[in-house]
Amino acid sequence: MIKTASSVSNDAARHLQKQILEGQFAPGSMLPGQRELSVSMGISRASLREAISMLEALGMVRSRPGKGVIVTSGQHRDASDLPDGPESIPAKAMFEYRITLEPMAAALAARCIEPAGASELWSLQHTLESAIAAKDLVLASETDLAFHTRVAELCGNPLFHEAIADARGRIAHNLRLAFADLERIQETAEEHRAITLAITTGNATGAHVAMRHHLTRTAERAGIALDLP
Repeated sequence: MIKTASSVSNDAARHLQKQILEGQFAPGSMLPGQRELSVSMGISRASLREAISMLEALGMVRSRPGKGVIVTSGQHRDASDLPDGPESIPAKAMFEYRITLEPMAAALAARCIEPAGASELWSLQHTLESAIAAKDLVLASETDLAFHTRVAELCGNPLFHEAIADARGRIAHNLRLAFADLERIQETAEEHRAITLAITTGNATGAHVAMRHHLTRTAERAGIALDLP
C-alpha cells in the first residue's frame, strides 16, 4: 500500500510523540536537526516539517527560529504563544468561522441520520476515547477532525460539506490547539459523546447546542475566549 504524504507525516508525528512521552526527548531539550531526523526516520524533510507542525499545534514542541525545535510537552501555553496555522489565519477567527457553521451542520445531521451514519459516529467516538486514554494526541486529533468532517458530510447539505472540506487543513490545526491542555483533554471526548448522542437520537436542537458548547470550550482550552451573541 502506497502511503500518502499526509499518512507519512502522521506516522512521523506519532513516532516523535512516542519518543517524547517515553522520555527520549525530555521537556526543555532540543530535537535533533531536521536533516538528522529526516535521515534517521527515512522520510522527506517536507513530511518531517508537517509532523513537527502537528506536534507544535498539539503543544508538544515549539519551533524557535535560529535555534531549532524545543520539547514543550506539558508546559503551559497561552493564546499569545499559539503557533500560526495555515495562511496565518488567527485561531480566534477560525473558531468564529466554525461556530457559525458546525452547530447547524450537527442539527441538520440529526434530522436525517441513518443507522450506517450513526454507527460511524459511534465508532469514531470509541476511537477518540481510546486515543485520549492512551494520551495519543496525534490519533486523537486526527479522529477529532474525522468526526467534524463526517458530521458535515452527514448533514445532507452539500454546501456545508464543501465549506468544511475546503477548510480541512485550517480546521485540523485549529482543533489541535486545545489538546495542549493535558489536564482537560478528557473534556473533548465527553463533549463529542454529547454531540454524537444528540445526532444519533435525532435531537436536532440538542445537537446544535452540544456542538456550539464543544466549540466554545475547545477555544477556551486553547486560551481563547469567544465573545459571541
